[in-house]
Amino acid sequence: MPDTFPLQVLLPYALERSYTYLADRPLEPGTIVVVPLGPREVLGVVWDDEAPQTLNAGKLKPIEAVLPALPLPHPLMRLVDFVADYTLSPPGMVLRMALRVTAALAPEKPVAAVRVTGMAPDRSTAARQRVLDLAGDGLAWSKSGLATAAGVSASVVDGLVKQGALEMVLLPPRPVTRSPVPDFAPPELSGAQAEAGAQLRALVRDEAFSVALIDGVTGAGKTEVFFEAAAEALEKGRQVLILMPEIALTSQALERFAARFGSPPAEWHSEMSPKLRERVWRGVADGTVRAVVGARSALFLPFCELGLVVVDEEHDGAYKQEEGVIYHARDMAVAYGHLAGFPVVLSSATPSVESRVNAQRGRYRHIHLDQRYSGAGLPDVDVVDLREAPPERGRSLSPKLVEAVRQTLAQGHQALLFLNRRGYAPLTLCRHCGHRFTCPNCSTWLVEHRFRGVLACHHCGHEERRPEACPACGAEDSLVACGPGVERLQEEALDLFPEARSLVLSSDLAGGVQRLRLELAAVEKGEADIIIGTQLVAKGHNFPKLTLVGVVDADLGLAQGDPRAAERTFQLLTQVAGRAGRAGQSSRAFLQTWQPGHPVMTALAGGQPEAFFEAEVESRRRGGLPPFSRLAGIIVSGPERAAAQEHARAMARSAPREEGVELLGPAEAPLALIRGRYRFRLLVRAASSNQLHRWLRAWLAAAPKARGNLRVAVDVDPQSFL
Repeated sequence: MPDTFPLQVLLPYALERSYTYLADRPLEPGTIVVVPLGPREVLGVVWDDEAPQTLNAGKLKPIEAVLPALPLPHPLMRLVDFVADYTLSPPGMVLRMALRVTAALAPEKPVAAVRVTGMAPDRSTAARQRVLDLAGDGLAWSKSGLATAAGVSASVVDGLVKQGALEMVLLPPRPVTRSPVPDFAPPELSGAQAEAGAQLRALVRDEAFSVALIDGVTGAGKTEVFFEAAAEALEKGRQVLILMPEIALTSQALERFAARFGSPPAEWHSEMSPKLRERVWRGVADGTVRAVVGARSALFLPFCELGLVVVDEEHDGAYKQEEGVIYHARDMAVAYGHLAGFPVVLSSATPSVESRVNAQRGRYRHIHLDQRYSGAGLPDVDVVDLREAPPERGRSLSPKLVEAVRQTLAQGHQALLFLNRRGYAPLTLCRHCGHRFTCPNCSTWLVEHRFRGVLACHHCGHEERRPEACPACGAEDSLVACGPGVERLQEEALDLFPEARSLVLSSDLAGGVQRLRLELAAVEKGEADIIIGTQLVAKGHNFPKLTLVGVVDADLGLAQGDPRAAERTFQLLTQVAGRAGRAGQSSRAFLQTWQPGHPVMTALAGGQPEAFFEAEVESRRRGGLPPFSRLAGIIVSGPERAAAQEHARAMARSAPREEGVELLGPAEAPLALIRGRYRFRLLVRAASSNQLHRWLRAWLAAAPKARGNLRVAVDVDPQSFL
């Protein structure tokens, strides 16, 4: 009987452990295989888990096939284990994120091409001669490319192949992108930038784990600084990953990277074509792709020589994945660096309280840039008290802001009106009977999108046409749009400034990411006078002609029971105000608010970010909130309210009692119904991460299991409390 080797194989499913299979030879951990699972054959990865102590070899099933793909790198395997352990998720579900592009596991097919042989065709024509003249240099051409260049149909090229004048050849696939050149175009750095860049280069040269926080005002040139770290990593032959919170930001980042390093990096996000995703995945695995700019999921690409991760806009909430495996990409990037021994750079004009505290405690190196690169000053911030200077009836812009926009346009500059509400209006109701349009699947109002003529839910995607009559009482012409969204704000701007070119920037624009990138490019070129946008415009964009920012509702983020509400509002308003004056002009920002005395408003008006940070840290310390404690949220959900509530109560009753651990709830979630599922929240607070995880594991093991359609989701370090 031939020798067999029992191996542990992890499967990309919601399974708590790896399974033992038999192989006919030893296989390296990380090898991707096909194994039987019940009646199916599924993908799996050879894992370096310990095998069970008792094995009945006669009952073990054999590995069906070994795929030709490169094994998953050891550091990525360790990251999968860590994320599963930290988030209390099945390791197979974390592995699924690393194996998401299954088509990339097969080798890329070579490219069919044609090449001249030197033989003459039986009959020469003008079209044939043009083809042969082009191919006469002996280089291989694709058939379609040669036909297009010669201005002939593909049948002419096929005829020359049949005649023997051209021969078919197979070429290796072209690389996704050229390798970046570290010293292609070194920038002219200011003194502060050069010092910061030198510090980052030294960290990369050490080839050891470290975390550096670049904390710089908007326009300080943080990107050029962390490009110095990237250049050092590339010089040392290592791969570089730059994470960004929004897909729309990658376009500008690609251009800036290409200008610095001579070629663009590969990009990675959900809007890529399947074919390009395959090619990038393979290129990362075999090392032909040296740099990637991508969204949070890029963290799980199979980098073979990763030497640096940069997390740009590290404070941004988009780094938190809220479904499936619930993880924070910034925190997992730091863990990845620790596991694999490479530096991590965090960058933001408004760092999170957690990162600032880590820098204060000496865990992170703190690099501060307090001046804009151009030498320009930051915008002058003017708080508009809406109690004293309200907008005209039916409008959203105060007279003071209207006059400022008018002056800005007269000077030939751009103005940005910021309102963090998509669509036309957040609520539509009937003035006759009071009926409000709500989502049938969620406990939320439907948002009117007048451009598309629909009422939409931003939580589940439900849409319905806006009716002519009220569905409750039948009254016609009685529907009223309540409150402004960006579409309604543009309507007001067109009325107030009819000669100005206005543009709405929102993540739900028809045409998706490609249109959004075109619109952003148009703004950068000065092809719009008034930009009206949601939080999308607050993130990293450089609009040279923009000198005025008007925040229409500065209080919007404060109206919720989120312990991070003040921090997030301060970050958002600082970022959006910082879009103004980046090219060196004097600039202004107006904050319309009903709470001019709020600490966020006073800190912004006084230019005192450090004072706000210290006050926020002290508030967290007194309240025992992160980073001075650790939290975990548990959401129990189900299609029946009573069943979900009873299971949440049963879980609470089963919770162990331990000093230093506090369990709150269950309580109905603020968003009590989402996608047809009723939701109840429990919140756990503990003094340390170790205590929190130990207690959670003991509790979940003892708690009643969710049956039927009930689900229990665990969110360690929650960012959302809705």
